[in-house]
Amino acid sequence: MRYEYNLIIRLILSFIPLNAFLFIFTPLTIYGSYLALFYYHPVVDGLNLIAGGEIFTFVAACVAALAYMLLWLLIMLTKDISVLNRIKMFLFGSLLIYLMNILRIFILVYVSLNYGTNLFDKIHILFWDFTASIFVALVWIFLINFYKIKSIPIYSDFMHLYKKSVFRK
Repeated sequence: MRYEYNLIIRLILSFIPLNAFLFIFTPLTIYGSYLALFYYHPVVDGLNLIAGGEIFTFVAACVAALAYMLLWLLIMLTKDISVLNRIKMFLFGSLLIYLMNILRIFILVYVSLNYGTNLFDKIHILFWDFTASIFVALVWIFLINFYKIKSIPIYSDFMHLYKKSVFRK
């Protein structure tokens, strides 16, 4: 496929709305958390998980929909990745994000049920502000090393287009 068509398709696919990621990953996250917390005999009620007499409500941030979306964008906006590798990278990266998110939810619920909401709030802020962003970056670095990707998202496309443009001297 010609580069220009590939770029157009990648750009179009980059505009998948956040709601699509929420639609896919919300039930996976809630029921994955349910399984991880099976010891506490949880009950799922819509977007709520009831465990140990406490209600934990899943919002978009709990699902990490933005993390999946960022991974998708990084993959779609990177030049010179085959379609098969894009699919594998997204599935593998999403699995890593998913497993870390389930572990994060398990830890938070465990802390809340066993040590109270004060410590829960402190750990939740730590996960929210620091760990989540760093983890997505580490997943991306792992994936580009694992799949031997040399292109830089957005920049490599701009450089390629610039070299073919009339602006190049």
